[in-house]
Amino acid sequence: MKFSIERGTLLKAVSQAQSVVERRNTIPILANVLIEAEGDTVQFRATDLDIEVVDKATAQVEKAGSTTVSAVTLHEIVRKLPDGALVTLTEDGVAGRLTVEAGRSNFNLATLPKEDFPVMASAEYASNFTAPAPVLRRLFDKSKFAISTEETRYYLNGVYLHVSDSENGKVLRAVATDGHRLARIDADLPMEAGDMPGVIVPRKTVGELRKLLDDDEMLIAVSVSETKIRFATPNITLTSKVIDGTFPDYSRVIPVGNTRKMEVDASEFASAVDRVATVSSERSRAVKMSLEEDRLILSVNAPDSGAAEEELAVAYNDERLEIGFNAKYLLEIASQVDRENAVFMFNSSGDPTLMREGSDTSAVYVVMPMRV
Repeated sequence: MKFSIERGTLLKAVSQAQSVVERRNTIPILANVLIEAEGDTVQFRATDLDIEVVDKATAQVEKAGSTTVSAVTLHEIVRKLPDGALVTLTEDGVAGRLTVEAGRSNFNLATLPKEDFPVMASAEYASNFTAPAPVLRRLFDKSKFAISTEETRYYLNGVYLHVSDSENGKVLRAVATDGHRLARIDADLPMEAGDMPGVIVPRKTVGELRKLLDDDEMLIAVSVSETKIRFATPNITLTSKVIDGTFPDYSRVIPVGNTRKMEVDASEFASAVDRVATVSSERSRAVKMSLEEDRLILSVNAPDSGAAEEELAVAYNDERLEIGFNAKYLLEIASQVDRENAVFMFNSSGDPTLMREGSDTSAVYVVMPMRV
């Protein structure tokens, strides 16, 4: 195998592949990227047995062939090569080596047999549809902060992507929760997505997927089965197993009777929470919100390190309310707001609080209060 490729193109392809590879591997071949050269394209394939990514790039292929080489080492080499360099990769099958040349640089890397490389079995997908990258990006970006990191409740370790009913008809919905906060994001249902089975997309897949969704003009082909989900652009295909478990009935957690309404400038609110939380040393940093007519006082009282207080002008005309929250949760939810105003709906100091962006109901957040 021998081919030449522009350094920038190679770096893009290899960086996507190496990020899937697990750093600590008991199976040596899983640390490698499978390189397949044929015609005028080269494919880079990497897997951790749960996710597989295939990246295609255009190259001048002199001799077709395939081999596997350490993904992390190859990425580091390409990253350090000068911009605009032409990189030539040549495989010597007999010696079990891959030579990487660029200008005066020459690297000789050990390879492993391509026959040992596991290829993810292609599933029959029950549902196939396309969706614009910005739509999928919004669904996952706005919900991923609420994914649980608790291994025992493994069915909460991802984003539940499914078709659901809303007041405006059927929608494609992403939900994530860790029991303390919840995010529910809706998007218009793409054509042909009506029969999609509901799946839980794992946290790592959500992170890897983000790299595919950077191009606003891109249409993403989505294929879903009971056990796998695949996202594809013309050059990159990301296939992932889904979490085998049942996502809880999240609708029971979303409060419907919250009548006390507070409207606040989202960025001012986030900055103020961030400032007052500075004095608190504990991990759970509780922030107290004291609400009375058209004003909000945020305060933190940490006996060891001190106290802080800040007042904000808000739109609120209900009875007085004092409620506490984990500062980190408040910040994460406030930072999801794209519009100017965040609307909080309270019931009492012990009940879950609902938050949405202005009058938009397609993104709804729930956060549990803390005792302060």
